[in-house]
Amino acid sequence: AGCVSGADAIKPIPAGAANAVFAGGCFWCLEFDFENLPGVYEVESGYTAGHTANPTYYQVAFGGTGHTEAVRVYYDPARLTYTQLLVYFWHHIDPTVKDRQFCDQGDQYRSGIYWQNEAEREAAESSREALLKSGRFPAIYTEIAPATTFYRAEEYHQDYYKKNPVRYTYYRAGCGRDARVAEVWGTPSASTLPAQPQSLSLYPIAPAPFAPRAVPPEGNRPAQ
Repeated sequence: AGCVSGADAIKPIPAGAANAVFAGGCFWCLEFDFENLPGVYEVESGYTAGHTANPTYYQVAFGGTGHTEAVRVYYDPARLTYTQLLVYFWHHIDPTVKDRQFCDQGDQYRSGIYWQNEAEREAAESSREALLKSGRFPAIYTEIAPATTFYRAEEYHQDYYKKNPVRYTYYRAGCGRDARVAEVWGTPSASTLPAQPQSLSLYPIAPAPFAPRAVPPEGNRPAQ
């Protein structure tokens, strides 16, 4: 299983909580999405799947660390299953692009599912296969790999949408995240998705294959 590293302690998590690690571009946005899912206790932003120990935001942002921006989701397994988290995750990213998400480009923004045991690996791979068999996507570039050390990001990145609501809203809108998610999935992207999906079949899947759009302009991520 992956481990957590970082100087800042996370909020107290109830005993019996489970956790899962996902990457879907900007961690500010994915943190917001998961924290709006009933059954989730807490989400922390961080870096994972790379080779540089104790990376900083600037190191990851400039590339070369191998890390991707990611979130660790702490949730109540009595209310949510890992499969339900996978469904929610897929419907909040664009799986049709490689080494980017929305306006952010580079392998530090690649999407990924980082499994911590065989059950999670099987669930993640099955969910990807289900999407491919649906015929909606000609290819899926989301990485599925074993979890490695999760490095908690600097404290100013945690709950960024709460600490800097105007800047966060400007960035999210400017990056086109919600518009692209709606284009890919035909469903809203924020907290309006069903909280208890059992399988991908609960979401509308268009019968015609989806054609990826052209590469958009460079990202407009605010400087830190």
